[in-house]
Amino acid sequence: MAGYYPEGRLMNTVENLSAMQSLSQLNDAYHDGRILEARAIVCDSSHNLIVDLGVIKGIIPREEGAMGIREGTVRDIAVISRVNRPVCFVITDFKKNEAGRTVAILSRRLAQERCMREYISCLIPGDVIDAKITHLDSFGAFADIGCGIVSLLPIDSISVSRIDHPRERFTVGMEIRAIVKTIENGRISLTHKELLGTWEENAEDFEVGETVAGIIRSVEDYGAFVELAPNLAGLAEMKENIRAGQQASVYIKNIIPSRMKIKLIIIDTFDYEYHPQQPQYFFEGSHMDSFYYSPPASEKIIETVFTENNKPLHTALNAV
Repeated sequence: MAGYYPEGRLMNTVENLSAMQSLSQLNDAYHDGRILEARAIVCDSSHNLIVDLGVIKGIIPREEGAMGIREGTVRDIAVISRVNRPVCFVITDFKKNEAGRTVAILSRRLAQERCMREYISCLIPGDVIDAKITHLDSFGAFADIGCGIVSLLPIDSISVSRIDHPRERFTVGMEIRAIVKTIENGRISLTHKELLGTWEENAEDFEVGETVAGIIRSVEDYGAFVELAPNLAGLAEMKENIRAGQQASVYIKNIIPSRMKIKLIIIDTFDYEYHPQQPQYFFEGSHMDSFYYSPPASEKIIETVFTENNKPLHTALNAV
């Protein structure tokens, strides 16, 4: 299962770079059936991708641009959007073009099918995998989980602290870790918040009496919820002229693990422009059976269980 990563990871590896140094080495990669990566530089009027292989150019014919293009289940934007980005591929042939120059015929589809067959189809809920953010929408983030095969990370699975839009946590191109949450109807859904630590792990970074930075997430009649960390928020006493989205400096009045409560006092607020940082992960393993967010002393239980219906995926996913 090792060796299949989001597109861009292979680009600057020694093995990949060495394959681009000569036609002979590209030919060796062709005979070995190796998956390589290079940058797509043009999408022509027929939606064929032209790829810069260094010593020669490569062509990914439109129908070889992604799984599902031939069948019509994936739109051509999956090919067009790859311009100026790394693409994975296998070499399927060498031919002479109209000018008599040698060009390599490439297939991204075959690379994706191999990744699907040998890696993604073996995943089960709870597996922790590498992913790369490809685009953001109001309802979630889409992430490449291998060779351009994309899965959805719903917005409510990004962190325990609620956000209005995934751009508050991620940027396109950011490399993250994620957990396979569900596998339903041929689609993998991801989750991320279970990697960001329990209530107790996050609360250990704070002490009563400190004044710290936070983000106001919501304003209610009884107070304002202030995010102290992606997986930790506290309730602040009401203050006039505050609104969700503002940065705040808050005084920590009390920390109550048994109730998962942090009581805060807002000292000051100001407008804030989000600059997402690389996530801090508390879990570094490759599989998680369950995640227990609540502290041991808490009266409330918040838990994620991944071990139910642990069936590998054997049907196709979307690709972009």
